[in-house]
Amino acid sequence: MDNFIRGMNEIVWGIPMLVLLLGTGLFLTLGLRFISITKIPDAIRELFSKPDQKQAGDITPFGALMTALSSTIGTGNIAGVAAAIAIGGPGAVFWMWVTAIVGTATKYSEGVLALKYREKDAEGRSVGGPMYYIKNGLGKKWLWLGFLFAIFGMIAGWGTGASIQSNSIADALKSTYNIPPLVSAIVLAGGAGAVILGGIKRISTVASRLVPAMAVSYIGAGLLVIIINIEAVPAAFGAIFNGAFGFDSAGTGISIGLLMLAMQKGVARGIFSNEAGQGSAPIAHAAAKNDDPVDQGTVAMLGTFIDTLIVCTITALVILTSGVIDPSCIPNSTNLDTFLSLGQPEQCDTGAPLTVAAFDSVLTGIGQHIVTIGLTVFGFTTILGWSYYGERCCEFLFGIKSITPYRISWVLVTFGGAASLMLEGEISNIVNLFWLVADTLTGMMAAPNLVALVLLSPVVFKLTRDHFSKVPTDVTSGSESAAD
Repeated sequence: MDNFIRGMNEIVWGIPMLVLLLGTGLFLTLGLRFISITKIPDAIRELFSKPDQKQAGDITPFGALMTALSSTIGTGNIAGVAAAIAIGGPGAVFWMWVTAIVGTATKYSEGVLALKYREKDAEGRSVGGPMYYIKNGLGKKWLWLGFLFAIFGMIAGWGTGASIQSNSIADALKSTYNIPPLVSAIVLAGGAGAVILGGIKRISTVASRLVPAMAVSYIGAGLLVIIINIEAVPAAFGAIFNGAFGFDSAGTGISIGLLMLAMQKGVARGIFSNEAGQGSAPIAHAAAKNDDPVDQGTVAMLGTFIDTLIVCTITALVILTSGVIDPSCIPNSTNLDTFLSLGQPEQCDTGAPLTVAAFDSVLTGIGQHIVTIGLTVFGFTTILGWSYYGERCCEFLFGIKSITPYRISWVLVTFGGAASLMLEGEISNIVNLFWLVADTLTGMMAAPNLVALVLLSPVVFKLTRDHFSKVPTDVTSGSESAAD
């Protein structure tokens, strides 16, 4: 099974996916004339504006962003960044940044299309996302692509949103507080069930309270560590930029293999962290009380900016300035073949333990608690956010009667992800297998969405031009297609 998953992962995250992901983001960035970067102040103003209660939707724009962030700010920011550095080298951080910069345009376009083509389901909920803008924007001949996305999204949710998160939380709680995995499994499953049974409004309420508080606390602690290690910051940035372009730390010149490894892991972890192009976040933004797709699109793009360019960067600099990584645990020209075939050496820390070690090296006795609590809260909110994504995909495929069974399955998978730590064997192998599965499913989910974004880009460009030039345009949900 391990060999099969590794093979699938190499296919899904090969050159074609990297080109499609970065190429789509760059195409949209240029087509939108960089508004996804220049309109950040507008996005912040729109985020805190009071919504008109007469507008369609179920939650506030702020609540929609917090729901989206609840699924993105999680183990990817804490354990994922550490894994990217440990497996792909410091250069992976650069490619995470690139993915985020072009990803703001991707996330903006997803938000615009999510609101433009959303629908009301049989129970009056506002539902949307890639499957709906494929269905209503591209027409029936592309409906198969929408079904493909929904299938991948529903299955990826169990892996990315439930099992990986609960497994990482249980592992951290066991390592730091010696809490038995079974106890973590029961508490996580019970807490998730209590929230997700209340639907998007309850998920949004919980996310709006937990995400900002925990994000501020984590960023504050990270900045403190970086300030204490301020002298190591230039060297950290040097390692990031050198590794990004394949410059070997041993001074042997440029290695194409190191460059590709850094790019692959950086892009993979980048999309896993901020989900730009994956198509998950627009499912949350489709529920926003907002009748203007462009306004909601600007709010949506803030998710990538906050998640990767702020939170992930903080984690990366904490790790790289702390000096906790053994040089032999970073890929170079002499051990590259071993890394590609076997992964990181067993004696090397990866994932959450590496981040814990970095924080605790400075904030001794406190750092590990900050990371563990942060990972627990972020991971739990990710479980909540992704439950909504999977639920909407399931509803698209099987109708509203499938919602309750899917919610029950979500609780069971959440329990199983944490309880799996009770199995005998090397925990690191189990965790690495989970990461590989998540990476693979994320890529399979992104492909249909990226194709749809390219085909529907004329709609995004037109709505954007009309909005910012103050030309009136019909922004209500409808059947406008790319051809129109």
